Amino acid sequence: MPNLISSKRRARQIVVETKRNQPKRSRVHKARKAFMDSLEAGNKEDAETKFRTYCSALDKAAKHNIIKKNTAIRRKRRGKAKLMAI
Repeated sequence: MPNLISSKRRARQIVVETKRNQPKRSRVHKARKAFMDSLEAGNKEDAETKFRTYCSALDKAAKHNIIKKNTAIRRKRRGKAKLMAI
């Protein structure tokens, strides 16, 4: 439990930020799951559309500092490699 006033304020801010960031974070997870499911099914056309959605979610999350920019780039690069392997 924080003792300082600034620590208490920061703890309150973390709760608000977490609540604000959760939908963006879950959007990335859902987009990745949909993309991976379409890859496993072997449907290349569907996987390409899901990949674009996944990239968009990653870019928006990186823009809002939910994930780091390089993390988004790395995940897009690995996703594209999996897409090209079909």
